[in-house]
Amino acid sequence: MYGDEKRTQIISQTGLFIALTAIGSYITIPMIPVPFTLQTLFVLLCGCIMKRYAVVAISLYLIIGLIGLPVFHQLTSGPGILLGPTGGYLIGFVAASFIVGIFYEKKSRILRISGLFFGTAAILVFGVLWIAVSSGISIWSAFLIGAVPFVVGDLIKFILAFLISERVEGIDD
Repeated sequence: MYGDEKRTQIISQTGLFIALTAIGSYITIPMIPVPFTLQTLFVLLCGCIMKRYAVVAISLYLIIGLIGLPVFHQLTSGPGILLGPTGGYLIGFVAASFIVGIFYEKKSRILRISGLFFGTAAILVFGVLWIAVSSGISIWSAFLIGAVPFVVGDLIKFILAFLISERVEGIDD
């Protein structure tokens, strides 16, 4: 009897991307109020590789962190992290993985790059909005502290996700 290969692939990729995103959270450059991590790279890459199923992996990553396993930045976990300044970015990870995944189901490079752009933008928008709401500052101030410092790093992660996914798809062909 032969098993369902697609299901097995999704399950193994889910575990892989949960682990990679957790590892990416440990690689941290402390900044205030939100640290710079490699989580975004793995969230984007998850969308590129797993397509629409990426939302499952990233949602499970959040659930694992919420129940207490230290998978968030600097070995943190729990619902308090979602209520703190980084919570919006974490919720944005789910939106980004879905956006990138949907765009990556198309073969067009322009659509795929657009998906990475919109996915990255979703993370920043959710993060900035949550910083503004949770700290009571203006959207402009939240943008200045919650998006501007990350633009160059996010651009690099965006490009890396695209290049890595191109290479992985080349291996699959």
